[in-house]
Amino acid sequence: FLLIIFALLSFNYLIFLLNIVRGIRIVKNDNSENDNKDFVSVIIPFRNEEENLLKNLASIESQSVPKTQYEIIYVNDNSDDNSVNILENAKSWSNVKIINSDLNLEERGHKKIALTKAIEEAKGEIIITTDADCIHGRDWLKTMINKFDDETAFVSGPVEFIEDETTFSKLQRLEFSSLILVGAGLIGIDEPIICNAANLGFRKSVFNLVSGYEGNLNLSSGDDEFLMQKIAKKTEYKIKFCFDDKAKSFTQPNSTIGEFFNQRKRWASKSLYYVKKSTTLKLVMIFLFYLGIIAQLILGLFYNQLFLLSFFFSMILKVITEYQIVQIDSKELFTPANIKIFFLAEFVHIPYIIISGFSGLFGNYEWKGRKIKR
Repeated sequence: FLLIIFALLSFNYLIFLLNIVRGIRIVKNDNSENDNKDFVSVIIPFRNEEENLLKNLASIESQSVPKTQYEIIYVNDNSDDNSVNILENAKSWSNVKIINSDLNLEERGHKKIALTKAIEEAKGEIIITTDADCIHGRDWLKTMINKFDDETAFVSGPVEFIEDETTFSKLQRLEFSSLILVGAGLIGIDEPIICNAANLGFRKSVFNLVSGYEGNLNLSSGDDEFLMQKIAKKTEYKIKFCFDDKAKSFTQPNSTIGEFFNQRKRWASKSLYYVKKSTTLKLVMIFLFYLGIIAQLILGLFYNQLFLLSFFFSMILKVITEYQIVQIDSKELFTPANIKIFFLAEFVHIPYIIISGFSGLFGNYEWKGRKIKR
């Protein structure tokens, strides 16, 4: 009976990954591009980012989009370092604004409240958000906004970690790229679930139409995904993924394993609150597949060797299909990882998913110096 359960979980995971492959190919072949002349508001929330803001500002001020077509709004989420002074002294043109988020420090939706204030003050119909620790190529903004047409309300963009020579950073780049690709594939098959606030855009009018972040202000994470899911559920507008390397945002990986797991706990904490419960069910089934792999290995070693066969079957299925996604279908967007890094990631991935999943649902975590309790 258990072998049948494990086989069904493996089959479900295979179908999920094949749909991701199909979705990635759909967004890759979406050549829709417009010479968009709409005024754009680039919004960057920040909290204690004094080490990153100068590079971030320089990359956004130097975009190829005419300066008359966009403004930059930095919204201060109660920083207690020198971030605001650094920005004030560094901004070189009048369309850079710095505003402060008014909120009670005891509240949880800090970033959403900060973003909402900035969106209210934004002049642009198209809102592009990124993070204060990101840098961008010169054509980033133009590439993102040119994905918008009259029928499009939300565009998700690619984000990439800047790796160094350490194995840890290479593993993070591969893992993070795979999350971006899964998000792209899901958008391609009209099941938008995953995106990243470090690189996305939406229409201000549609943000207001769906009441913005209302309904999940009690959560510290999810400003990006909840908004995308609400737009998909409540409107007929299109949601797109910008599969173009010129649209990438670049950011630094976590420097320690503790920081890495803390970030992943924060991301996992929102999964039970997704707009569609069928989405949560999909994620639960994937989580059970990973638990099943560990269970098969243990049962095969200590109970019945048939479970070892099913373990190897599940692993082969996982490795081959994920190789197709992260090493072949995505090479126009992300440089394929070293094959040793890929295989190491395949085995590290399993305990990492289980640990971060459980800790995100039941554990506390820290974000930007704030301790968030479940």
